[in-house]
Amino acid sequence: MNIFRFAGDMTHLISILVLLLKIYATKSCSGISLKTQELYALVFLTRYLDLFTDFISIYNTVMKIIFIASSLAIVWCMRVHPIVRRSYDKDLDTFRYYFIVAGSFILALLVNEKFGFQEIFWAFSIYLEAVAILPQLVLLQRSGNVDNLTGHYVFFLGAYRALYILNWIYRYFTDIHFNRWIACIAGLVQTALYADFFYYYYISWRNNSKLQLPA
Repeated sequence: MNIFRFAGDMTHLISILVLLLKIYATKSCSGISLKTQELYALVFLTRYLDLFTDFISIYNTVMKIIFIASSLAIVWCMRVHPIVRRSYDKDLDTFRYYFIVAGSFILALLVNEKFGFQEIFWAFSIYLEAVAILPQLVLLQRSGNVDNLTGHYVFFLGAYRALYILNWIYRYFTDIHFNRWIACIAGLVQTALYADFFYYYYISWRNNSKLQLPA
């Protein structure tokens, strides 16, 4: 493991902790897209099908469990928790995400590293993760104002994938067997989707003002 991969994992973990902090500290999920959280839960469940069949390292196994458990816990809170679910912005979270689920699965069937059960679902999870943030970004644009914790959550989520791009570049030059081109292309698409948000996040940070996105 290189420093970019580790930094990416830690940044991803921070984004999840920030979101959990928002939910449990404020008992609110206002500004958070349930559809994006459900997509991420689906991403982790399909990517880590090898959790109980292939052992790589304790670190790898622990991180897989954390990502699966935390994503399911967030979905549970937003759907079931008697207080948290009342603050869900259902009227703003209307992105038709089943189109990107279907599109990602069809693409995984057509473009994959190996036509096998786990490999197809791995490719599906990569394609789906690249666009899973779309419902969240659409919700934030519709609401306009973004609270600090939600803004930090989205920022760290985007930064994690940007760090993974550095990880792939590093591995390309140091690992002669590196062939994760599907993940590289999907990661570039995913990071590009955050470009507009990163700009307004920077403006907010520079001016020490509340984060606002244009409708």
